[in-house]
Amino acid sequence: MEHEREKLLDAALEHVPFDGMNETALLAGARDLGISPEMVRVHFPQGGASLAAAYHRRGDAALRDWMAATPPEGRYSQRVAGAIWQRLALVQPELVRAGATVLSLPQHAGLGARLVWETADVIWDGLGDTSRDVNWYTKRATLSAVYGSAVLFWLGDESEGKTETRAFIDRRIDNVMSFEKFKAQARKFPGVAALTDLATGWMRAPGPRDLPGKTSEDK
Repeated sequence: MEHEREKLLDAALEHVPFDGMNETALLAGARDLGISPEMVRVHFPQGGASLAAAYHRRGDAALRDWMAATPPEGRYSQRVAGAIWQRLALVQPELVRAGATVLSLPQHAGLGARLVWETADVIWDGLGDTSRDVNWYTKRATLSAVYGSAVLFWLGDESEGKTETRAFIDRRIDNVMSFEKFKAQARKFPGVAALTDLATGWMRAPGPRDLPGKTSEDK
């Protein structure tokens, strides 16, 4: 089943530039492979949204393998930026654009947000993040925002080699790191740490089965 689904994904993606990230592309791919239309719904129950999610998660899987084999080097900010840059290099702009069009629809907004969160989780895991408190959430939420804005910038970037995108990523990461440094310094002042703990004390470190990025994959 999984092998057939992967073959159908490949076949459907061939039609996306012409038909869009939708059920039309899926059915065209199924015809190419001799797969029945009924099986299309089994493999991709949400049609174009499932197709977009499958393509996105394939990119995450490739990034996970890349980070395991070739961990980014340099300062922490450079490693995060390098991981985002590599994630973008693993996908095709026209397919990402088609997927974003589908996932931006109100009925798929939740899935789109979850996919971006999953990418942030892959990056932090690949960088060896071991946080088990509120930082686990804030790191992924912050990186989700950075990655989402980077994708939008990248899709409209016409510079040679997407150099403007790389500079944009570096700026965004530098801004985030500066803010994190400010928070760390602020906690040294009397009373600030207590106020922060009071504001976030209701949150608990996630257990292995509770992590939002660790749930079973939706099709």
